[in-house]
Amino acid sequence: MTREEVKDTLRGIFAKVLNEPMIVINDDMTTNDIEAWDSVTNMTIISEVEDTFCIKLKLREIIKMKNIGALCDTILSKYEDK
Repeated sequence: MTREEVKDTLRGIFAKVLNEPMIVINDDMTTNDIEAWDSVTNMTIISEVEDTFCIKLKLREIIKMKNIGALCDTILSKYEDK
């Protein structure tokens, strides 16, 4: 899976969870950049990511992720480990 494929899939997850069908995401985006992205929606996003990519994220991995780029990196590293 390529980074662009991961980001495209993530865009769909964010669009669904945040109810913003036209959302545009980039590697540097954080919770501060999207008003609807709060702690509750963050947990839903994490759950959707785990289900969609068939991975399990550890709490320490989630805490280390500071932006969407870090989330992409983590997803890609999980795929490499499979």
